[in-house]
Amino acid sequence: MREIVSIHIGQAGIQVGNSCWELYCLEHGIQPDGFMNRWYLTLRVLIMCYEFRGSGNSRGSGDDSFNTFFSETSSGKNVPRAVFVDLEPSVIDEVRNGVYRRLFHPEQLISGKEDAANNFARGHYTVGKEIVDTCLDRVRKLADNCTGLQGFMVFNAVGGGTGSGLGSLLLERLSVEYGKKPKLGFSIFPSPQVSTAVVEPYNSVLSTHSLLEHTDVVALLDNEAIYDICRRALDIDRPTYTNLNRLISQIISSLTTSLRFDGAINVDITEFQTNLVPYPRIHFMLSSYAPVISSARAYHEQNSVPEITTAVFEPSNMMAKCDPRHGKYMACCLMYRGDVVPKDVNTAVGSIKTKRTVQCPTGFKCGINYQPPTVVPGGDLAKTNRAVCMISNNTAVAEVFNRIDHKFDLMYAKRAFVHWYVGEGMEEGEFSEAREDLAALEKDYEEVGQDAEEEEEQAEEY
Repeated sequence: MREIVSIHIGQAGIQVGNSCWELYCLEHGIQPDGFMNRWYLTLRVLIMCYEFRGSGNSRGSGDDSFNTFFSETSSGKNVPRAVFVDLEPSVIDEVRNGVYRRLFHPEQLISGKEDAANNFARGHYTVGKEIVDTCLDRVRKLADNCTGLQGFMVFNAVGGGTGSGLGSLLLERLSVEYGKKPKLGFSIFPSPQVSTAVVEPYNSVLSTHSLLEHTDVVALLDNEAIYDICRRALDIDRPTYTNLNRLISQIISSLTTSLRFDGAINVDITEFQTNLVPYPRIHFMLSSYAPVISSARAYHEQNSVPEITTAVFEPSNMMAKCDPRHGKYMACCLMYRGDVVPKDVNTAVGSIKTKRTVQCPTGFKCGINYQPPTVVPGGDLAKTNRAVCMISNNTAVAEVFNRIDHKFDLMYAKRAFVHWYVGEGMEEGEFSEAREDLAALEKDYEEVGQDAEEEEEQAEEY
């Protein structure tokens, strides 16, 4: 088994988590109460019988595919291997009273009594300290129930108080207890124009300082970029967080499809790390997904493998506000799912390599899975027979950090709002330490970009 434990922290982490578990349940035929659909159960039994006869092995892939994310109880109920944690109860109460309330174990929904008030220090030092041990106990319980824990997926926003403060604290503690296990982060970074709090730059810099140290791969997500995709590709005039989260959940589902279903070329969590991270600090990724089309347009689109492959490299389809054409690709990972054959993938990737705008000297990591993408009934996305998700390491990600650092400097020069952080037991020196770390990260990206340029020039000379 290759189990993964998901940890959802703060409002953004929980709401993205809701969309993800909704999609996983639909993909695996699990009902909102945790029990499997009868037709799906029958199909599963038939697959197991077929594999038993064919290979003489009683455990087939049909048997354990969804156990990566769900644990099966003695009563036949499937419980998510997930912990939801927030410092205030209102967002978790929505899960407790929502459609999927009977799916989750009540002890895995952890909420405090007062929120972090958009303050990293409250989430990290005062209010967060009281709840972190309870969270770790639940994570430990989930990890002990795994036969071969593969790693952790952590969902949070770095601009708020709980996602950044408590998220950093949890990651630090996980590093101590599970140092060797990969930790994948899905972090929502502040947008250039859309802001939910004035102190976002402070929280983001302090939180990224921790992400640098305690995560192995982080996929950057950005509300403004996803808003634009929803408006442009799905014709939604005023996208809600539900619209945004359902798009994010498609990316996360595509990344984990090969852990949950059978395919031609499977990619697991450690492979992302190996193929995408050239140096330990350079682990912040851009992500994109195609096709993103509404039901109205679906009948007029071809969505061939070359078309969707070209689409994921379009700057307008990136889930973070930065232009990959301004940077250099160090590594690309393409996860195809649905009606896709290796020959088509090779042709599509070959034509991408000839383009001047996409220069990836190291080549492409590809995964192919035969499970077609599932969509939420009544949702925005049209049902398609194939899709691709790209996770890429591009030096243009430094634009995101540069933007945050600039806003941080404007406020910190006047020591604006700093007293709220110091009042919660944080030292002022932590601000400058975190800021210096991010300045070093920007420099790292700059140097890696220059190295890539020099290599290209040498290759052209030869």
